[in-house]
Amino acid sequence: MERLWSPWRFSYVTGAAGSTPDEGCIFCDAATVSPPAGPDGLVLIRGRASYVILNRYPYNNGHLMVVINRHVATLRSATPDELSELMQLTRHAEIALFEAYTPQGINIGINLGRPAGAGIVDHLHVHLVPRWTGDTSFMSVVGNVRVLPEELTQTAERLRPIFERLAKDNA
Repeated sequence: MERLWSPWRFSYVTGAAGSTPDEGCIFCDAATVSPPAGPDGLVLIRGRASYVILNRYPYNNGHLMVVINRHVATLRSATPDELSELMQLTRHAEIALFEAYTPQGINIGINLGRPAGAGIVDHLHVHLVPRWTGDTSFMSVVGNVRVLPEELTQTAERLRPIFERLAKDNA
């Protein structure tokens, strides 16, 4: 029998991951915490109104999110400046993912509300998931397991310099 080692999932499967509604918002926490990469090193870049963070429970390697700093649940609640930066950082995320991972495609999506699939319902964020032909194998379909060949720290090390370069290019 083969074993897959993914200790980072323990807190997820035991319910200890992230914040519950009673504890606060994980995106608000990441928006305001020092050091610049956040307490767990997942924040890749910060703008004035939003930031880019790796998904702690990625669908694929490179799965990241662009998050508005302010606690708003919908696009209609965001300001024009917030929306502008959100889209600029989403564009940078697309560029960084293609440069770092050379995916064959990228899913980009916003889930508004729990019925639409939002895990964090009240804080607007955009998911970017790199995709390759055949990346959904029997492990995901039958075993409800994801096999990721890269740790989040390695993903951050791969993507952070690209985001920093893109930020300088647009300054």
